[in-house]
Amino acid sequence: MPSTNRPDVPTAVPTSALSSVEQTDTAGRTTISSLVVQKIAALSTREVAGVHALGGGVSRAIGAIRDRIPGSGATSTAGVAVEVGEKQAAIDLDVVVEYGARIAEVARDVRRNVITSVEQITGLEVIEVNIAVNDIHLPGEEDEPESSRVE
Repeated sequence: MPSTNRPDVPTAVPTSALSSVEQTDTAGRTTISSLVVQKIAALSTREVAGVHALGGGVSRAIGAIRDRIPGSGATSTAGVAVEVGEKQAAIDLDVVVEYGARIAEVARDVRRNVITSVEQITGLEVIEVNIAVNDIHLPGEEDEPESSRVE
């Protein structure tokens, strides 16, 4: 059963965090990669009103360049770091918030949405979601760095 948002619960992700989770039942084993948890966390963060982007300025610029490469096809998980143990996960997010949004409310909504999504989809217990608001997006501000005249 998925748990609820518990910011007061002490964190206990094993220091030897695995890159994937293996769940075994009588019929076989299921492995959940940390990349899966990263993608779920990134998508559920972007669903929240008031979130403009994930990642700091440098990681967003690198992501914009990577997105322009034909065939890269990778879903961006910039701004999302996860630690995955056998039954638990801890998630760190770097977020850019829209100007005028109430940061505390956005953070609460992001935390709730990420925990719900990750726990329902993976069955892992999310023990913490740390959110760092690194920037505020101002109206009319450029999203991507200016491209050069020569390609």
